[in-house]
Amino acid sequence: MPDVRTPASPVLTDAEAAALDAHWRAANYLAVGQIYLMANPLLTEPLRPEHIKPRLLGHWGTSPGLNLVHTHLNRAIRARSLDALCVWGPGHGGPAVLANSWLEGSYSDTYPDVTRDADGMERLFRQFSFPGGVPSHVAPDVPGSIHEGGELGYSLAHAYGAALDNPRLLVACVIGDGEAETGPLATSWHANKFLDPVRDGAVLPVLHLNGYKISNPTVLARLPQDELDDLLRGYGHEPLHVSGEDPLTVHHEMAAVLDTALDRIDTFQRQAREGRSPERPRWPVIVLRTPKGWTGPAEVDGVPVENTWRSHQVPLAHVRDDPAHLRQLEAWLRSYRPEELFDPTGRPTEQVLSCLPEGALRLGSNPHANGGLLLRDLPIPPLEDHAVPVDKRGTALREPTRVLGSLLAAVMRDTARRRDFRVVGPDETASNRLDALYEVTAKAWQGEFLDTDRDLARDGRVMEVLSEHLCQGWLEGYLLTGRHGVFSSYEAFAHIVDSMVNQHIKWLRAARRLPWRRPVASLNYLLTSHVWRQDHNGFSHQDPGFVDHVLNKSPEVVRVYLPPDTNTLLATADHVLRSRDLVNVVVAGKQPSFDWLTLDEARAHCARGVGVWEWAGTEAPDRSGGPDVVLACAGDVPTLEVLAAADLLRRHLPELSVRVVNVVDMARLLPHGEHPHGMTDFEYDAVFTPDKPVIFAYHGYPWLIHRLAYRRTGHPHLHVRGYKEEGTTTTPFDMVVRNDLDRYRLVMDVVDRVPGLGVRAVALRQAMADVRTRHHAWIRVHGSDLPEVAEWTWSG
Repeated sequence: MPDVRTPASPVLTDAEAAALDAHWRAANYLAVGQIYLMANPLLTEPLRPEHIKPRLLGHWGTSPGLNLVHTHLNRAIRARSLDALCVWGPGHGGPAVLANSWLEGSYSDTYPDVTRDADGMERLFRQFSFPGGVPSHVAPDVPGSIHEGGELGYSLAHAYGAALDNPRLLVACVIGDGEAETGPLATSWHANKFLDPVRDGAVLPVLHLNGYKISNPTVLARLPQDELDDLLRGYGHEPLHVSGEDPLTVHHEMAAVLDTALDRIDTFQRQAREGRSPERPRWPVIVLRTPKGWTGPAEVDGVPVENTWRSHQVPLAHVRDDPAHLRQLEAWLRSYRPEELFDPTGRPTEQVLSCLPEGALRLGSNPHANGGLLLRDLPIPPLEDHAVPVDKRGTALREPTRVLGSLLAAVMRDTARRRDFRVVGPDETASNRLDALYEVTAKAWQGEFLDTDRDLARDGRVMEVLSEHLCQGWLEGYLLTGRHGVFSSYEAFAHIVDSMVNQHIKWLRAARRLPWRRPVASLNYLLTSHVWRQDHNGFSHQDPGFVDHVLNKSPEVVRVYLPPDTNTLLATADHVLRSRDLVNVVVAGKQPSFDWLTLDEARAHCARGVGVWEWAGTEAPDRSGGPDVVLACAGDVPTLEVLAAADLLRRHLPELSVRVVNVVDMARLLPHGEHPHGMTDFEYDAVFTPDKPVIFAYHGYPWLIHRLAYRRTGHPHLHVRGYKEEGTTTTPFDMVVRNDLDRYRLVMDVVDRVPGLGVRAVALRQAMADVRTRHHAWIRVHGSDLPEVAEWTWSG
C-alpha cells in the first residue's frame, strides 16, 4: 500500500473532525428520516405510528457511505476551491444525496418551498418515495446529479465523459461494490487510457466496499487486499485505502487519503501541462471499506442487520404495527443527537455547516451538473458546402456517410478551440466512412505509440474503444455536462446499449418536466453498416431492431430518421445536431448508393418527414379518385427497390396510376395525439389514401409499420415488406430477395393487390417470378448479382 497520511499524522484538528462528524451525522439523520417519517421531523415528541409513512421505501445500506464521501468532498472543495461534481453510482442511495443537497442549501435554492428549517425538513421527509413526491433514486430532480443509478454499471463511464474537455473539473465517482460486478463498469476502468491530463479534467473513483448486494456478498469486498490492489493496479490505478467502523478514525483517514489523492492529481496535471510528463499517469483510486448500514440497527428481532445484506433497504420494516420496531427506530434516530445538529427551528447548526463550500462550488449547484447552462450552439457549416449535385436522379453513386464525414470534420475543425464536440464509436469510424474526421483531429489515446499506428494522439477528439457500453457512457456524460456529440455504430450492435439508451431516455423525459433543468444537446446515433449491406459479414451482423426498441420509448424524447440518400442525410444531420433533449436515431448506408434529391428537395422532404415523390410515380395530377396503388418506402435500400419496381410498372403497366411515397421521419406514421411528429388522420389519408392498396417496403422488421399505423383508416389495405430474419453471407441483392423486399416481389404484390389486376397482368407476374428464379441460379454460378440489377439506373 502506498504511503499515505494517517491519523498518526493528522490533517484534521479535533474541531475539524468533530465538525465533519456533525455534518455526517446530520446527513445520516436526514437519510433515515426520509425513509420513515412524514411528520415530527425533529422528534419534538415521542414517535407514534401516524408519524410513519404507510409504505416504507428506500435504500439505507449504502447511504452512510455516500454521506461520508459527500461530507469529505465538501471539505476538500471548500479548502481547495475545487470545481467538482460527483457521480453517485449507487444511485438508489437517493436519501443520502438529497440529505446533503438540503444541508448545503442547493435543494432549497432549487425548490424554495423545501426550506432549510423544520417545515422544509418535514417536506423533504414526506416527499421522498411518496405519491406526488420525488423518486427514491438520484434522479434528475436532485440538484447536482447527472446520473440516476437506477440501473447499475454506468457511473464511471459517465464520470469520464463529464471530465473530457473540462480541464479544471474534478469528477468524483462513487462505485458500489455490487455495481463493480457489472460488465459496463468493468470495462469503464479502461477509460483512464483515454483521459488527457493536459486538456481533460480528472476522475477520482471511490470504490465503496460495504460487502453486500441485496442478498449476497460482493465479489470485490471478499478479495484479499493484495489481490484487489493487483487488479486495480492492472487497470492503471494506484489504490489508496480507507477502512474502519469507528467514525472519528475513519474521518481522519478519509481526510488524509482524499488530500493525498487530490495532491497526486494536481501533480500529474501540472507536470503534463508543463510538458514534463509524457507518460500516462497512474491515477489514484480510493478504496473505502465501511459497514453496510453503518450506524443503523445492529440487530432486529435478534437477527444481525448492520454490516449484513439485511440493511440494504429498510432495516425496520414493521414500524407502524410493531411497537418494538417503533421504539427501535426512535432510538436509532436519537443516536445521531439531532438536538446538537439542528436548532429549535430546524436549521442546521454552524458546526454542521462549517465544512460546506458556497455558491456554485456546492456539489448541488455546480453548473456542469445542469449542462444546458453551459451549452453553446454548434457552428454547423452551410450544407451547400457539402451537398452533392443531382443533375439526373438515380444515376450517380456516392457513399452517404463519407459525405457526412466531411460535414462532421468541418464541425470538429470549427470547435477546435472550444473543444465541445466529440465523435464516439467502437473501432468503426473509418469503417463507417467518417475518416474525414482524421484530417482535423485524431483518435484519443494515452497508451503506448508505435511507428505503425495511424491517427492516434493524446489530444484527439474521436473516441474509439471496442465497447459500446463505454462509448455510450462517455457520450451521455459529455452531453449532460453541456457539450455535443455523435455515436457511430454498426446497426446490429447498437442493441448492446439498449438498456443504457433506455435509461438516458427516461432521464431526458424526467428532466424535461423540471423547468430548472436547461435543455442539453441531443444524443445522436448514426447507425450504418446496416442490415441490407451486411451481406459479407452474414447473419450475425443483420439486425435492424434498434429502431423498434427506441420507438417504444417516450414519444416526446425519441426520433428515428431513415434518409434515403446523401443530401437527405446531410439535411437530417443538420437537424439532429441542432436539436435538444432528444435521442435521435439516424439509419444511413455507407455503401455507394444513388442520389435522388437535390439539397433543396432534401430539406423540404426532411421538413415534411414524409412526402409524395411525384417524379417517381405515374399518377396524373388531375386524376380524380387518387392512385391505383401506393408504393411506400423507408430506408435507402427499400427506396431503391421501390423506385426500381415503379420503373418496371411504368414500362410494363403504363396505364396503372402509381404513387410513390418516401418516409424519412418514422414518427410521422404515428397518430398526432401519440407523438409530436405524428400525422393527423386527414394528413395520413391524403398521402396514403384511405382505401387503396399500399405496398410498403421498410428497412426493418415489417410489424413495426403495422404497429405505427394500425389505427389508420387504410390499415386493412397496408402490406409491408421488410427484414424477416432471412440472412446469410450472400450478394447484396440476394439479401432483399431472401426477405421478399426486392423489386420483382414488389411488382408481384401490386399485381396481387390492385383489384382486377391479377387477371390482366398475369404474364407480368409470371415474368417477375421467373426473374427471381433466374437470380437464385445466377448468383450460385457467378457469385454476383444479375447484370440488370447490378447495372440498373433510374430511367423515369
